[in-house]
Amino acid sequence: MHEYVDRASGKRSDREQFQRMFESASQREFDCLLFWSLDRLSREGTVETLNHLQRLTSYGVNYRSFTEQYLDSTGIFKEAVIGILAAVAKQERVRLSERTIAGLQRAKAQGRVGGRPKAEDADPKLVTKIERLRAQGQSIRAVAAAVKKSPNTVLRLLLPDRKSV
Repeated sequence: MHEYVDRASGKRSDREQFQRMFESASQREFDCLLFWSLDRLSREGTVETLNHLQRLTSYGVNYRSFTEQYLDSTGIFKEAVIGILAAVAKQERVRLSERTIAGLQRAKAQGRVGGRPKAEDADPKLVTKIERLRAQGQSIRAVAAAVKKSPNTVLRLLLPDRKSV
């Protein structure tokens, strides 16, 4: 028997002991994982947590929650538990997608435009300043630092026909 204990939050899966547990599971060093409760195993969300449980199952490792008797892949309701968790995860994915689409539509209705501004849409004063600094012999990197833009953006803005880029 081995304990895998992380002192970090369960909201991320890059925890050292969590990863070590999966490595041991993949090598079949144990056949059942007992955790206190599902939220102690992972707090990443339904989909991610279900993926962790499915990963354990794919390694041939069963799992049980100490405090949640219904969460038990070793019992007669194994398939039912996995089916319910899968349905919940699917619903969460659908709701997340709906919220994302609604948020994007609301932002668009408010006139907001997503993404980074295009270099071609740069302020003419900025282009003039870039050209002046280059004419003074400054390097592309020095100009970029002076105008707080990337060297690639400075190069694009220096092209004679920026609209075709």
